[in-house]
Amino acid sequence: MSDKKIREVTSQGVSQFLSQVATTPVKKTSSEQGRLVFAMDATASREPTWDHACHLQGEMFTETDTLGGLSVQLCYYRGFAQFHEDPWCNSASALLSQMSAVRCLGGHTQISRVLAHALQSHEQRGIQAVVFVGDAMEENPDTLCQLAGKLGILNVPLFMFQEGQDQQTRNIFTQMAQLSGGAYAPFDINSALELKQLLSAVAVFAAGGRLALEDYSLRSGGTIERLTRQLE
Repeated sequence: MSDKKIREVTSQGVSQFLSQVATTPVKKTSSEQGRLVFAMDATASREPTWDHACHLQGEMFTETDTLGGLSVQLCYYRGFAQFHEDPWCNSASALLSQMSAVRCLGGHTQISRVLAHALQSHEQRGIQAVVFVGDAMEENPDTLCQLAGKLGILNVPLFMFQEGQDQQTRNIFTQMAQLSGGAYAPFDINSALELKQLLSAVAVFAAGGRLALEDYSLRSGGTIERLTRQLE
């Protein structure tokens, strides 16, 4: 797909989606426990860094205890059309246990299933945000952006984290984040501290809303501040 085509993928309807997102009130205002769908690409290309990444996810819970807590559901896809969703968990140890049991298998991306699951989860009980960590995009960009826009209208932002530097993946992940009212950030598995901070920032957002994230951003600065600015 050419760069021109990529830029034109969401040419129709983007302005309408973004205007609706901009006027959607920001949650979360109650003291209820935040709910976050955490989705990961578990295809073969991610195997070299999977185990290392697993140990970074527990940091998401550290900053949320004073904000009413956080409930996380791990989702992942791999192999031939395998899509798995784990039970909701409320602790770093439970999430680590779930992730440590996963083994990567070769297959195509299934990001559309992640987004469809997020929409269903929000309809059933409500979620505050979706995190996606992956390194590739092998699906129809129009479909992905349409689903991202639906999440945006529902005030469920996507936080898209890209491992690697594939330009087409970057373009579509960025558009999806924008359409949902969320944010995009690349990461290198060697920069473990940066990824931990990014995940902690999203957890703070899910547990305490935008004001809590702004406070965390002031204390953390750097990458977190850039992530926060994308939400404005």
